Amino acid sequence: MPRRMRLSKAKYLLDVNVFVALLAENHMHHPLVTEWFNTPKLQWAICPFTEAGFLRNATAARPGQITMSEATAVLATMAQHPGYHYLPIVAGWHTLCSPFFKRLYGTKQVTDAYLLGLAVREGLELVTLDKAIVHLAGEHRSHVLLLTGMSK
Repeated sequence: MPRRMRLSKAKYLLDVNVFVALLAENHMHHPLVTEWFNTPKLQWAICPFTEAGFLRNATAARPGQITMSEATAVLATMAQHPGYHYLPIVAGWHTLCSPFFKRLYGTKQVTDAYLLGLAVREGLELVTLDKAIVHLAGEHRSHVLLLTGMSK
C-alpha cells in the first residue's frame, strides 16, 4: 500500500477481542489487556468494526449481558479516555485486504483482514489476542502487537 498521511495520532488499533477483554471484567484476558492499556500516554483507536464487534458481544443473549443502550453508553465513556481516537474506514475491501488474500482461509478472518489492512494503511499496530492474525499479516507482521503475557 502506498505511504500516505495518517488520519489519526493513535499508535494502536484495538482488535475486537482486546476491546471486549478490556471492558469485561470477567473476561479471562481482562488482567492482561488492562495491564497493557494502563501504559502511560497510550494513544489507541477503535473503528466501526471494533465498535460493532463490541456491541454484538456485549448485547448477545446470554446471562449477564447488557442492553444496547448500556453498551452504547460504554462506547461514549471510552471516547472520553485521554488516549482515545476514532478511525473511520475510508477504503474498501480490496484496497485494505488484498495484501492478505493469499493467506485468507475462512469467513472468520474477514474482520481480522479489515482491521489489519486498516492498521497497515494508517501506520498503526493492530493489538490482538489472536495468534492467527500474525500469520495473516505475513510481511506486515510489524503491524501486529500480540498480547501474550506481560511482566508486572
